[in-house]
Parts: sequence; C-alpha cells; structure tokens
Amino acid sequence: MRIGVPKEIKTHEYRVGLTPTAVREVCAHGHTVLIQTGAGAGIDADDAAYRQAGATIADTAEAVFAAADMIVKVKEPQPAECALMRPDQVLFTYLHLAADPPQARALQESGCTAVAYETVTGPRGGLPLLAPMSEVAGRMAVQAGAHCLEKAQGGRGVLLGGVPGVPAAKVVILGGGVVGTNAARMAMGLEAHVTVIDKNVERLRALDELFGARISTLYATVDAIEQEVLSADLVVGAVLVPGDSAPRLVSRAMVGRMLTGAVLVDVAIDQGGCFETSRATTHDRPTYEVDGVVHYCVANMPGAVARTSTYALNNVTLPFVLALADKGPTAALRDDPHLRAGLNVMAGKLTHDGVAHALGESATAAETMLAA
Repeated sequence: MRIGVPKEIKTHEYRVGLTPTAVREVCAHGHTVLIQTGAGAGIDADDAAYRQAGATIADTAEAVFAAADMIVKVKEPQPAECALMRPDQVLFTYLHLAADPPQARALQESGCTAVAYETVTGPRGGLPLLAPMSEVAGRMAVQAGAHCLEKAQGGRGVLLGGVPGVPAAKVVILGGGVVGTNAARMAMGLEAHVTVIDKNVERLRALDELFGARISTLYATVDAIEQEVLSADLVVGAVLVPGDSAPRLVSRAMVGRMLTGAVLVDVAIDQGGCFETSRATTHDRPTYEVDGVVHYCVANMPGAVARTSTYALNNVTLPFVLALADKGPTAALRDDPHLRAGLNVMAGKLTHDGVAHALGESATAAETMLAA
C-alpha cells in the first residue's frame, strides 16, 4: 500500500502523522511511504531522517494526496485537504466530526473511507488512540490554567499552590476520565485544592483510592456542579461522549455568576465544548473573556508539545496503520470490531451512531457498508 503523510496545516499544529521510526516499520512490512517535505520539522525530524527510514519526499500536499492509497494525519483535514480526497482513499486521523458539520459533509462528498482515531475502541474498553492525547491535554490544562490565572493574563492573580499563610487555588475538574485524572495529578502536584466531579461512582471510587485525601470527589448533579464552579478559581472541562457532542454542563448564566478572573479550560472543545460560552481558539489567540471569566479553548492543545505528543500518538496508532495496510482497509475493518468502531464515514454515509446523532442524521451500520 502507498501511505501518504502530508504536513499539518492547522494553525500552530506541529505534530506529524508518522515518525521516522514508524515509517521504517511500515516500510519493513513492504509498503511505501510518501512524506511531504518539512512535515516532521515540528518534531525535529528532517527530510533526511525520513529518507533514511525509507520514505520518499514529496514537494506538495497535492502530490501526497494524489499518490497515496491511505492518508495518515494527526488533525482533521482542512477544507483544502478534504477537496483532495477521493472515493478509493482511506483517511486515518482525528476527525471530531460532531463539532464540524462542514467537514463531515466534505468527507461524505469525497466518497472516501474516514477512520477516526477518537472513536477506535479497546478490548478492555476505553479509547486507546485518544488516551495519549488526553493525557497530554489533561496535564497541559492545568499548566495553561495556572498561566491564565495570572493578573496580566486577565486572571484573578492567584498562584495555584498558594504560599504559607495564603490559601491555594481551588481547581474543579468536570469529568474523571483520562483528561480529568491527569489534570488532577498536575493540580495536586502544584498543591492546589482539587475537586473532581463525575457521574460514574466507580470512577470516583477509583480516583479516591488512587489519590486518597489529596483530592475531593463529588457525584455530578446540577447542584454540585453549580456550587463548585461558582467558587472555583480554575475549572477544567474534561467530559467526553465518544463521537457525540460534549454535554453543556456550565450555562452562560452560571458563567456570569463566577468569580471575576476565574479561568475555564475546555478540553472538550474538539467535541463542541462543555461550557455554553465556549468557542474554539488557537495557540495564536488562546483566550477570550466572557463576563470577566477567562476562557482557554484551544482545539489542538497537544500540538504545542509536538514532539512528546507525536511519539505518544504513534505508539498507539502504528499497529492500526499496519493492519489497514497489511490486510487492506475492508478486511482490516471487518476483522477488528475495535478498529471498525473508528469508521465514521464510508462511501458518502455516516457510519458512527454518536457522530450521526450529533449531526442530526441517521447512521448506516459499518457492517452494512463493509458487506456492500
């Protein structure tokens, strides 16, 4: 199979679909890899490193898309990239279609087979291709939130860990999954007061056993969320419904009642965000204010630490890249129900229930599409 890796073009996105190490592995399986020149610059992998690994270098994205049977990326294709997709081509990347109807329509119109990292499942549950970026984003959320709390950034002027004689900041984390757990770990490491809210009692029990008295846990109710958010210095939105839009847990009215200079970090922004006042931002302009509350809603947070993120991502995506290439996409998707859960679009149809629900459309079962 001919695998193409274009350079990412989303604002301040420095990650790359395949590392030189991954390229060497793919080539060892008998496949060819075409890399756009400069695609690995953000992770300190130059064209020479990719040539040494066995790849061919292409001058343009158009050349990569035209030659490849499968495109491997990191972020969702931008409109110019969607226009280059074709019916006999596989796209393997993060898609987050629930929050991006135009992209969904463009992929449907292209006729391609689009497999989303974020909905591939694991044999023991969970979302293994989303997990490493959730780990990064959860840790970055506290790092970004601490910076935004500085007065010069519009924040309350609060040091996350406080100092002797002055209280530490109150951090509230909505969601106790991978993002929330990593955010809690970082916030506790900086000696903040941390509360995690989740509707899964077993998850809350696991967090309590993991962190003990250093953390408070609360069952998610409207009342609990309101009480904690209104007294928080930093709120991290870390909720996820696979494929579907994130639930809006904090209303505009509630934001208006928060402490002036408080900070909201919405890690769920890729799926539409869990605060009613959220809108996607970029690393160029990461924040904005609503009613005196600072919002940090960067949609590709892990792109800022591209080297760490790319290698962590390749560790989990490479086996699926090899399966799609070795078996061919149809056989690979038929054989592996977990990979099949990643199928979002095929031959113009939406094939994931969560995505279709978020977009107000009906889904065609992946099994039906593959059988056809």
